[in-house]
Amino acid sequence: MIATHATDEALNATFAALADPTRRAILARLAAGDASVAELAEPFAMSQPAISKHLKVLERAGLITRGHDAQRRPRRLEAKPLAEADEWLERYRRYWERSFQNLDALLGEMQAKQKKRARTKR
Repeated sequence: MIATHATDEALNATFAALADPTRRAILARLAAGDASVAELAEPFAMSQPAISKHLKVLERAGLITRGHDAQRRPRRLEAKPLAEADEWLERYRRYWERSFQNLDALLGEMQAKQKKRARTKR
């Protein structure tokens, strides 16, 4: 799959948002269900405006959306950008798996040759 400019920008925004541990913790909390800004701010030793800045980064990346629930505006996790990042990472995961399989095969061949040499020396 060839990435388009829009895909590159979306992946850049996703990875930039995921680079911060506070934002990853917010996403982990939202994986359990929708939450208000106050609920999301609760476990952190930071102001609500600071949490709001993190939420804006997550919203711009498309990782969360705002719901409408009476007076509340709960945030909700959006899975699509995470799925796209996972798809991008999967190509590299397959590459490394092939590389490790090739290395395992090479090591197996080397061990077999070493055992053969050890038997012929006896």
